Amino acid sequence: MERGRAPPWRGPWILVLLPALAGGQPLAAGEAAYEEWRATGVRGRAVELSCGPAAAAPPAVVFWSFTPQGEGLPRAVAVGSGREVAVAPGTGTLGRVTLRNGTLELRELRVAAQGRFLCQGLFPERGRLRVGYAAVLLRVLVPVSKPFVRPTAAAAAEGAAVALTCTVREGTEPLSFSWQHQEPRGGPSVSPAGLGGSRAELQLTPANRSHTGWYICTASNEVNNRSSDPVYLDIVYGPDEPAIRVEPFSPEQGGFSAGEREDVVLSCLAPSNPPSRYVWLHNGSQVHVGQTYVITAIARAQAGTYTCLAENSHLQTRTQATIVLTVYYPPAGSPSCSALASDDQRDVALRCRWLGGFPPARLRWVGPQEEEEEEEEGLMGTSFSMATRIQSGAATRNGSSFSCLASHPALPLGAACGTTLWVPSGSPSCAAAATKGDEFVMLRCRWAGGAPLVTLRWRDSAGRALGDPAPSTAVLVLGTDGSLGGREFVCEATHPLRAAAAECRLRLGKPDPSPPCHRATAGWHLPADGVPPCRRAEVPELQAESEVAVLEGGEAQLACRHRGSSAGLGATVAWYDPKEREVTPGLAKYQLEQGEEWVNLTVRDAEWPGDSGTYRCTATNAVGTASLPVRLRVDRYPAPPNVTISKLRYTRARTEVRLEWRTQGAGNLTGFVVQRRRTKKPLRESASPWETAAGDIEPHSRDRRLGGLDPAVLYAFRVLAVNHRTAGHPSEVQTPAEPPFEAYPAVTGAAVAGMLVASAASLLAVHCIARHRDTLPRLHDLLFRTAGTGEQEPVGTAEDAEGAAGGEEEAGPAQGDSSAPGAAPGAEAAPAQGEPCAPGTAAEPPSAAPGSTDDPVNVTITVTATP
Repeated sequence: MERGRAPPWRGPWILVLLPALAGGQPLAAGEAAYEEWRATGVRGRAVELSCGPAAAAPPAVVFWSFTPQGEGLPRAVAVGSGREVAVAPGTGTLGRVTLRNGTLELRELRVAAQGRFLCQGLFPERGRLRVGYAAVLLRVLVPVSKPFVRPTAAAAAEGAAVALTCTVREGTEPLSFSWQHQEPRGGPSVSPAGLGGSRAELQLTPANRSHTGWYICTASNEVNNRSSDPVYLDIVYGPDEPAIRVEPFSPEQGGFSAGEREDVVLSCLAPSNPPSRYVWLHNGSQVHVGQTYVITAIARAQAGTYTCLAENSHLQTRTQATIVLTVYYPPAGSPSCSALASDDQRDVALRCRWLGGFPPARLRWVGPQEEEEEEEEGLMGTSFSMATRIQSGAATRNGSSFSCLASHPALPLGAACGTTLWVPSGSPSCAAAATKGDEFVMLRCRWAGGAPLVTLRWRDSAGRALGDPAPSTAVLVLGTDGSLGGREFVCEATHPLRAAAAECRLRLGKPDPSPPCHRATAGWHLPADGVPPCRRAEVPELQAESEVAVLEGGEAQLACRHRGSSAGLGATVAWYDPKEREVTPGLAKYQLEQGEEWVNLTVRDAEWPGDSGTYRCTATNAVGTASLPVRLRVDRYPAPPNVTISKLRYTRARTEVRLEWRTQGAGNLTGFVVQRRRTKKPLRESASPWETAAGDIEPHSRDRRLGGLDPAVLYAFRVLAVNHRTAGHPSEVQTPAEPPFEAYPAVTGAAVAGMLVASAASLLAVHCIARHRDTLPRLHDLLFRTAGTGEQEPVGTAEDAEGAAGGEEEAGPAQGDSSAPGAAPGAEAAPAQGEPCAPGTAAEPPSAAPGSTDDPVNVTITVTATP
């Protein structure tokens, strides 16, 4: 019975009407009105069914009955009169029924309430009751439940047929469905157009990679709409053909290129689901696993084909792509420029040379007036490795500069060399000298400098050429006979930048019999305005040290100079190593320094015994060749002292060893070297070589901690002393000892700590008992009265001393009076047995035994303690 409703028996007149109303028969009172309409309710919600028009007065008596859909027998629901309401039992299947003012309210509506509700009521009208009927056809709608999406496969290969089905557990039809698709990495949800997205089943035929993502189904009816949880559909595909990207990007015909020592990044992308596994191959051999392959400081040996292999592990499919990578490297050194005279001294041949490299370097000559025209000319006039330009001498001014520009793909800034064409100042100089023994006469013409060098040629007075032309210096050797007297010789000097040739003349005459020429009849001399008479031309004379010594690793300087009368004849000096190879400039091992009359050879980083031996200095002129040997002795540093290993032990983890050593004997040293090798090897395998474990040990160090050891390998160690480059005799070979057992210090420390704690505790206990003798009398007597009852108790504290000082005044008889018979005069009473001593009371000595001749003596000890 709900609130506000009266029990059925409180309205007995209502019960009189129930038989008639329950039968569904209309009442015959007054004129009857009949209405019928339809109503809709939603399960779980509330619906109100009114009995008659809303504007009419509420009925005085109302009776509601219900006929389920598909059944003919009505069932009573509720009856009411005013505030008295009765609800029939069993109406809970319809919901929570409430009757108010004739209106039937169904809360928490249930599906069983769908059917025909009949209202029969008596309506007061004009002083009489009017019978009214109202039939309500109630339709109960069920909301759509949360839909579920079931794909035919969670993962499908691209091209296969895939269907997604959306199902709901309940909901009043008609139902409508809609689909939403969202990409895997987020983004707006869109309807999959053209895929039948308005039905309960979504067909993806055939499925492609764009169908990958989240799918949401929304089901709706006239009550509500609900969306499912997202379901992920994975479309497996690929890999597609890989695309290779090269950085820095430098494409060329047939592939890509990169400069030597440049960092190259190869990236490969092959769309695939699941993502592809990438493998890089260089010339068919695997070099890297991963999508990006970084080649640091690429070398020329790393050029070739690079293949990216992409693999889909789910589909077991593979694709690949290949590129050709060319590595460019420039020629060694830098370009060299030179200028030579050509076309019979009328033109200058400018030569630029830079050999090697890949591809060959492009070379191009640029003159002083051609800098602005460089961009317009482009690559016109370029050549590879060697470039030659013929420059007209007549059209070239003295001091004009020309540059050879070199370009190469591996050199962003390029390279260049240059030369300046110029004519030396002055004019050629001529000289003559007689050889030793007056057998020959040497004519020398010299004009140094210029670019290109001045070409010199000797001619006789008739203009006939004598000998071959030579640059800078021309020497003509003539045999002495009577025909040379009075003859004139001309040295002609030509240069492409000079319009006319320069010359110097030399006339030979009879020798002057006056001193200083002592052999006038055999020699020749120049006129008074020429060179000094009787000047002779001879084979070059050399001067050098016969032996040079140097320590290993140092620099040895071998000096050679030519002197004497042949020094001015243009001798050419050269050095030869112990293997009779000429030493030329530019070698890393040797350094040549040259002056007018000397040439020094420096041997760098002398090695023993490779650089020891006999070096030869040679000088050659038109008369002959002279040679002088110089022996180079490379000495080693003295041997350092011997080394003995004093301690070699593993650490606890066996990954490090502690090594200590000491030296024996005298000798200089600059450091130590520790070597190691593995000792356990198969019987048929040779011992492993010694490797350096530590090589930067200071000379004052005598220990070293070495790490990086494999605990499963047994190593052997030895130590060598080093004096610069000379290594001493190695120490004995030892293997590391096991680490010592380190529990003894811990046990000893624990024992000592325990003893200290126990001692401290004992001292604190004794001190406490001494200070609290009244509280702990038995312990106090046990510790401080062990010498006998007749001995005086020692005074332990300041309180005891104060108590002893006032003992005579405060002490009283403990048991009996002191004047009792048998008591000695002045004696104090002894405390009762078992009673603790009072503070400040001295113990009485026991009485003498009967028959003893010694009388007892009372002794009082007073101790005053001052703070």
